[in-house]
Amino acid sequence: MSIENDFDKQKKNVPLKDLLKKKNTNQPSEEENQSLVSNRKKIVIKKLKVVLKKSDSSENSTRDSGEAGGSSGSGSVKLVSSFDSGQSKRGPVKNEVSLGIKKSTDEAKIQESIQKSIAAHKERREAETRQAELDKLKAVERENSARNAEKSAPTSPVLKEKSETVVKPAESTGSDFKKKKNKDRRDQKKENWGSKKEKEGEEKLDKVIVFQGKHREPQQPKVPILPKQIEILETITVGDLAKKMNLKASDIIGKLMKLGMMTTINQVLDSDTATLVATEYGMDVRIVSLYEETIIEHTRIDRPEDHSERPPVITIMGHVDHGKTKLLDAIRESNVVQGEAGGITQHIGAYQVKIQGKRVTFLDTPGHEAFTLMRSRGAQVTDIVVLVVAADDGVMPQTMEAINHARDAKVPIIVAINKIDLETANPERIKKELSAYDLTPEDWGGQTIYVELSAKNKTNIDTLIEMILLQAEVLELRANSSIHAKGTIIEAKLDQGRGPVATVLIQHGTLRIGDPFVAGVYFGKVRAIFNDIGDKIEIAGPADPVEIIGLNGVPDAGDPFESVENERYAKQIAQKRQELKRHEESKRVQKITLEHLNQMIAKGDVKELKIIIKADVRGSAEALRDSLQNLSNDQVTVQVIHAGTGAINESDVLLAATSNAIIIGFHVRPNSKAADLASKENVDMKFYNIIYNVVDDIRGAMEGLLDPELQEQANGKGEVRETFKISRVGTIAGAYVLSGKIVRSHKVRLIREGEILFDGEFKSLKRFKEDVNEVNAGFEFGFLLTGFNDIQAGDSFETYEIKEVKQVLN
Repeated sequence: MSIENDFDKQKKNVPLKDLLKKKNTNQPSEEENQSLVSNRKKIVIKKLKVVLKKSDSSENSTRDSGEAGGSSGSGSVKLVSSFDSGQSKRGPVKNEVSLGIKKSTDEAKIQESIQKSIAAHKERREAETRQAELDKLKAVERENSARNAEKSAPTSPVLKEKSETVVKPAESTGSDFKKKKNKDRRDQKKENWGSKKEKEGEEKLDKVIVFQGKHREPQQPKVPILPKQIEILETITVGDLAKKMNLKASDIIGKLMKLGMMTTINQVLDSDTATLVATEYGMDVRIVSLYEETIIEHTRIDRPEDHSERPPVITIMGHVDHGKTKLLDAIRESNVVQGEAGGITQHIGAYQVKIQGKRVTFLDTPGHEAFTLMRSRGAQVTDIVVLVVAADDGVMPQTMEAINHARDAKVPIIVAINKIDLETANPERIKKELSAYDLTPEDWGGQTIYVELSAKNKTNIDTLIEMILLQAEVLELRANSSIHAKGTIIEAKLDQGRGPVATVLIQHGTLRIGDPFVAGVYFGKVRAIFNDIGDKIEIAGPADPVEIIGLNGVPDAGDPFESVENERYAKQIAQKRQELKRHEESKRVQKITLEHLNQMIAKGDVKELKIIIKADVRGSAEALRDSLQNLSNDQVTVQVIHAGTGAINESDVLLAATSNAIIIGFHVRPNSKAADLASKENVDMKFYNIIYNVVDDIRGAMEGLLDPELQEQANGKGEVRETFKISRVGTIAGAYVLSGKIVRSHKVRLIREGEILFDGEFKSLKRFKEDVNEVNAGFEFGFLLTGFNDIQAGDSFETYEIKEVKQVLN
C-alpha cells in the first residue's frame, strides 16, 4: 500500500488535458518538466491500482469457488492482471515500478525510470499474452484428464461430492445456484469496468508517449498578400494606409521611421508621403476623389436593354455680355435677363423647354471671369455646348475658356454668332478667329455648325433649334429610368422658410417623393420636388432639372447626387464622407512650426484682410471666395474665414467681431437681430448685387492696408565756390544754385568727386544777412550743415524731398 500512500500525498494535480494543450518547445521550462513527470507517475500508479484491485477480486472469486485444481498452479498467476486481460505475478510488477519511481531523485532519473517502466510494461504485455494462451491450453487438458479419470477410476464419497458440486452445479440447491449466478454477474461487471479503465489508461499513456517523443515544428509566419495598386485620397491616416496595403500599422510606422518621420497610427499623411511608402513595397498609387473612395452600391442592375431615349442637355456658354441669357429668353419666350442685377447672369440656371414636341433641357452659365468653376461644372453635365459669340466683339478670354471646358468634357460645340443686326457686326471675322481654335465652319470644309442669329430680334432662332435637335439625334442619347436616381447638384442655397434647397439635374433613374438620397457629404429624404417653373411634381426622370428639399445641409455645387435603398445607408455614406472631408481639411490647415514662425517674424510687414462671405446660392459664394483670394499678394493677403449661404445672422456677426473681419453680403441682407448686434459690435457689413463691384471695393481696401511707397524727388542742384570758417559757428559755404530750387526744409546731399560725404539737413540758409526759406536757380547764397564742417570749394550738392506714394495692386 506504499504506492497508494505516495499517490494520495500528491497534492499538486495537473489534468492531462491541460498538459497536452501546452506547446512543446526544444527547451522546456523547469515547471513544465516537473508537471510532465508528475502526470506520468500518476498514470502509471493509477494503472497499478487498477491491476491490484482486479487481482484482489480474482483471489476472492477463486477462494469462493473452491477450485482446488487451480489453487496451487494458477493462483499465483491470477494475482495480477495485465493491461489487456493477461495474467502475471503481482510481486515483481509492484516491486519493479515502485523501485523505479523511488530511485528517481532528480528530473533526469525520473524520466529515465518512466521510459524503463514503459518498456517493461510492453514486454510484460507480450509475455502475459503468451502465458494466458498456455494457461488456457493447460486448463483444457486438466479438465479432459479429470473427466477421463472420473469415468475410469472409482472415487471416494467425499471426492465424488466435491466433483459433483463443481462439475454438476445443477444438482445443487436452488439458493446456492442463485447466489453463484449473482456472484458471477458481479464479477463480470467488475471485470468489464476494469478492462474499460485499463483501455482509457492505455490511451492516455499512449498520448503521453506521443507527446514525449514528438517535438512540434514552429509555425512559419504567414506572408501577407500585397496588392499591386491601391487607391487613396489626398490625405490618409497611417492606420487606413496599412489596411489598404494589407500590412500592420507597426510596419508602416517602422518604414516611416526609417525615412526620418516619427508618426502614430492616427496621424494624417499627404499623398506624396503615402506614395513614397507604397513604392517601398512595390505598389502603385492612384489618387481618387472623396466620392470615388465612397462608392454607393445599388441592388438594381443597370442593363442596356432597359435604356430608353432621353431629352438632350444643352449648355449656353460664352463671354460676358455676348447675349447668352437673351438667347435663352428668345428660345423660352421669357425675360430672365431683366431679373439679373446689372444685366449679367450671376447664377447657373436650369430650364426645360418643349420644342417641336420634344423636351430639351438648357443650362445657362455666367460669363464673368469670376464664374470659371460654374462654367466648368456646366460643361461636365451637358451633351451639347452652344458657344455664343457677339458678332461685333469677337473672341474674348471667357470664349477661349468655354472652348477649353467643352473640349475637356468631350462634347460637341455649336457656335451661335449673335448680334448680327448691329451695323458693326462682322460674322466672317468671328469664323476666322474661331478657326484658329480648330472650330472650322462646315461651309469652309470643317465639322463645326455655325448659326448666325439675333436674339434681340429673334432672327434664325428656329435654325438654331433645328441644329440642336439634329445634333442630339446623332448622339443617340439614352438612359435607364428604372434604377435609382443619379444626378449632379447644379446649385444649392439655404432658404429661410424651406431650409436647404438644391437644384439637381437627374441624369439616370427616377426620383420620387420619399426617396432617401446622398448629396455630396449630406443626406436626406425627398420631401418635395419642384420643376423649373416652380410647380410641384411627384417624380423626375432623366435630364429633368428639379429643385428638391429635405437635405440636412447645403451641398456644394457640382457634388454628385444619388438616391439609395434606405435612409440608414444614406446616413452611413454621408458620415463616412464627412469624416474623410475633415481629414482633408485638417491637412490644409497650416501648422505653426518653428521655421514657419521665423518666416512670419521676418515678414512682419505682411497685412491680412479677413472676410466673411454670405451669398444667396453656393455657386456665387464659391466664385466670390476664389476671386477675392486671387487678389492676395506678397504684402496683403485676403483670408476668407467663412463662406456660406443664406441671410446674415448673429453667428456671422460674432465671428466677424472676434476675428476683426468684414462681412460681405451678396444678394442677401442681415436679419434685425444681426443688424443690431453689428451696430453694437462695430462690425462693417457691405452689400452687393454685382460681383465685379465686390472685387473693386476689396481691391481698394487692400490698397488702403498697404504702406505708402517712399519716393525721392530731386528739387535743386548747386556748387560750393568759397568756404568761411567761423569759430564757435563752423564752416559756412558760399554757394551758387545751378538748377531747380533750394528749399531749407528739404534734405541735402554733399558730393565730392562722386562720393557722398554728407546726407542730412540744412542748419541755416542765408542770402546776404537774411535768413531765407528757399533760393531759386541763378542766385548765390550761404548755408551751414547740421553737424558737418568738412566743406571745400568745388564740392557739389543737391537737395531732395521724400514723398509718400499710395501703392496700387496689379
